[in-house]
Amino acid sequence: MMDRRTGTSLARLGLTGPGADATLRELGWWDGDAPVAGCEEIMWALARSPDPELALRAVERLAQTPPWPAVDRTLRTDRGLRGRLFATLGASTALGDHLITHPDRWELLADTPDRRNPPPDLARRTANLLRAVGADPSAPPPGTPGGARATLTGAEAVTALRSAYRDELLGLASADLAAVGDPALPVMEVDDVAAQLADLAEAALTAALAVAAAEQEPPDELRLAVIGLGKCGGRELNYVSDVDVVFVAEPGGELTQSATKLASRVMRVAGEACFEVDANLRPEGRQGALVRTLDGHITYYRRWAKTWEFQALLKARPIAGDPELGKAYVDALAPLVWQVSTRDDFVADVQAMRTRVVENIPSHQRERELKLGRGGLRDVEFAVQLLQLVHGRSDDTLHSGNTLHALAALAEGGYVGRDDGANLAASYRFLRLLEHRLQLQKLRRTHLLPAADDTDALRWLARSARIRADGRRDVVGVLVTEWQRNARRVSRLHEKLFYRPLLSAVSRLAGEEADAVLSPDAAKARLKALGWASPEGALGHLRGLTGGVSRAASIQRALLPVLLDELSHSPDPDRGLLAYRRVSEALAATPWYLRLLRDEGAVAQRLMTLLGTSALVPDLLQRAPEVLRMLATSSGVQSPELTRDPAEVSVALRTTVARQSSPEAAVASARSYRRHEMLRIACADLLGLVEVDAVFAALNSVNEAVIASTLDAVLRAEQERMAVLSVIGMGRLGGGESSYGSDADVMYVCAPAEGVSDHDAVRWATRVVEKVRRLLESPSPDPALPVDADLRPEGRSGPMVRTLASYREYYARWGEVWEAQALLRARPIAGDRMLGREFTAMIDPIRYPADGIAASSVAEIRRIKARVDAERLPRGADRSTHTKLGLGGLADVEWTVQLLQLQHAGDLPELRTTSTLDGLREAAEAGLIDDGDAQELEEGWRTATSARNAIMLVKGKPGDQLPRSGRELVAVAAALGYPAGGDPGVFLDDYRRITRRARAVVERVFYGWEG
Repeated sequence: MMDRRTGTSLARLGLTGPGADATLRELGWWDGDAPVAGCEEIMWALARSPDPELALRAVERLAQTPPWPAVDRTLRTDRGLRGRLFATLGASTALGDHLITHPDRWELLADTPDRRNPPPDLARRTANLLRAVGADPSAPPPGTPGGARATLTGAEAVTALRSAYRDELLGLASADLAAVGDPALPVMEVDDVAAQLADLAEAALTAALAVAAAEQEPPDELRLAVIGLGKCGGRELNYVSDVDVVFVAEPGGELTQSATKLASRVMRVAGEACFEVDANLRPEGRQGALVRTLDGHITYYRRWAKTWEFQALLKARPIAGDPELGKAYVDALAPLVWQVSTRDDFVADVQAMRTRVVENIPSHQRERELKLGRGGLRDVEFAVQLLQLVHGRSDDTLHSGNTLHALAALAEGGYVGRDDGANLAASYRFLRLLEHRLQLQKLRRTHLLPAADDTDALRWLARSARIRADGRRDVVGVLVTEWQRNARRVSRLHEKLFYRPLLSAVSRLAGEEADAVLSPDAAKARLKALGWASPEGALGHLRGLTGGVSRAASIQRALLPVLLDELSHSPDPDRGLLAYRRVSEALAATPWYLRLLRDEGAVAQRLMTLLGTSALVPDLLQRAPEVLRMLATSSGVQSPELTRDPAEVSVALRTTVARQSSPEAAVASARSYRRHEMLRIACADLLGLVEVDAVFAALNSVNEAVIASTLDAVLRAEQERMAVLSVIGMGRLGGGESSYGSDADVMYVCAPAEGVSDHDAVRWATRVVEKVRRLLESPSPDPALPVDADLRPEGRSGPMVRTLASYREYYARWGEVWEAQALLRARPIAGDRMLGREFTAMIDPIRYPADGIAASSVAEIRRIKARVDAERLPRGADRSTHTKLGLGGLADVEWTVQLLQLQHAGDLPELRTTSTLDGLREAAEAGLIDDGDAQELEEGWRTATSARNAIMLVKGKPGDQLPRSGRELVAVAAALGYPAGGDPGVFLDDYRRITRRARAVVERVFYGWEG
């Protein structure tokens, strides 16, 4: 009882709104200073409401109805009524409105033994709703021959069903909320509430079918069954949710049309009265027939159904209509469900569906999504269903459509740890409770938590979920903390559920870690389903990583559940796990390696992405492990070390190499530095942190620095210098467009020292550059930098080094148009700068002719290009996806730009650039090519360049042909930013579309073809 001497104020009771005092006086519960005698418990129950002000406003409206005096009298003595009424009115405006519209329903909240904790009673609810529409509950079920039919039809039936459904909902919700209004009242578990909501949905569909049968008058022999899927099928329904169904009817033939009309009307009646009925999970979705025969369903699922369709069937159960037909449907299709994990694309399909769901969440809502966000309800359901499908093939104890029942069975069978299963179930119940409360408020479908700054809404949610302040934090703080804690726990357990038992299968784990031990066969089945093509090999790697009692093995056992989960989402988990084992063994003596992975979650996540995508990265990583530190983030901000300025890198490399005492030591240092930089660039590229322009600028800069520093080291070791020497970059190196697998195309020019003949100078310079080449290409653990001088005059038959005068004479007497074209990319990159400038000045009139090139030269370039296209494309290559020589590929775009330069750079100095993209932009600026055409060519060039880089990253060796299918294609697409679990065909379609458009421009601009 409340003590009147305490001086209790309305503010203490949470009633601070204007008019609260007057309303309570009018109700006779408050005398201005304290509760009226006999009303103390009423006031305390009102104060415990999730929103006392909202509840009081609803009571004020209810007091205007005829039953109020009886309600008021009962409130003074009926503890159950007080708890249910005030909690319901403060938690749900929709149910409050229903009660006020139908005030006689207040008795549904009065205390009786059943209402203290209502038992699941499908038969009672079904009878109530059938009676509401005038159907006989004792008749056979609607949908069967002679089944019950309603006497009410049309709008009258809908209104009656809606009212009866809301009555049932009011009774269930008030029992669910009762402990909020009075902690002494029983607490309904959220899974019991969800099961009874599913029962209520079944009852509503049965009544809707009785109405539809009365309106449609189907033939007596027609049998129709309604199969529940989703949450209704699993008996875990929300307060507000679509009810997923499929319809099956017998016999077929001419009666199919009648069955379709009947099913369609069922959906409409239930949708107008109770909830949306969604039949889009039926075969062929919205485009498919609404109703099929049993044989029609079986044929579809055997021949055409996709993986996700079998996953949906996991929860299938008959919920209305002909029970025998419904049972026959489930019995016929269940065996197909439990075989789906044997499909080759099983895990990819399931993960792709999960990825699509997450991607459809607006970015500003992801952190508040109870259902679809990271650590949300769908993560629990996804994990449980995947494990069911993997192991349910051989264990029928897992054949449950209910998430919590299935999770308990997985724990009981040893497929997940007991503690992990219990913790995941607890988090799932907490999240479902919040979801239920959010939906109850206005009976609207929502899974979105209130915004962080909406403290009133958060306070209401916390109170309606029976959350209390803990002495340090108010209810809002406790709610937010609990939500975040449970979301984190779900995310963590989502990883552990799949992989911790695998480790138990290959190593001895102590304590709670060993409570879920899979047999070797079960471990292989799980790995295969989760994306490993070679489960036996994967288990071998796990044994190698976790075997023994060393500290490293212990850390690996703690890390691997997370790492394996990340790997399973990569394009090639098998290669990734092998690479991780090799890297771990290579870095076994590196003290900070495992500690970094353990303590820096971002490093572990990114490393698995890299290893599961690229063959190049693990190769480089074993000798450049320090790059791992660059994968860390600080407060979500990327380390600047991963995206360093190329000029800074070049200076640092040359400075480091200059300290070495011999050419051999210098080149070893330069190549080691290049390995480090290639790995850094590759990591930044694969993680999507740099654009393609930055990639080739960085690669080009480091390649130039390696050549320059090696040349400097060789020259320092020479006892006498007989000439000055300059290295001219050609091809992609000269254009500043090096890719991961590019050779260094160069030419060499020398000038004799004073008193030295041209012959002796050339011989000395040749010896120097040959030594540079040998050092750069010598066997070493570090990647070689092949130096290619075949673009020099006379090619391989010509001298390696020439003087400036020799070059001038050659080009004047024998130079051909293709050699002038090659010189368009010539640029000094190392050696004597003055000589390099002199060489550039000498070749400028050749590559930028004052009057352009003759028509015959244009024809010759086109002829050479056509011959290259015809003769150099490898046998069996696909011209539509060959990045270099394919349609709209690199050669197409580059030759087009170079032709424009040869024709116009003599008059337009702006075109005098070695860069393809700069030349293209300047050509567009000068009006030599339409802006739209220039854009198409640029996009084609960028796409082909990026794809070529991705091939090298994925395969670990240069290549120009895109993979046609398989994991390599998936990895190339992922390296280019496409979803790892998505359809790589989307990437191929995009590539072909972009390059096809580029080719159309090439045909007009380069070849001069019209139309």
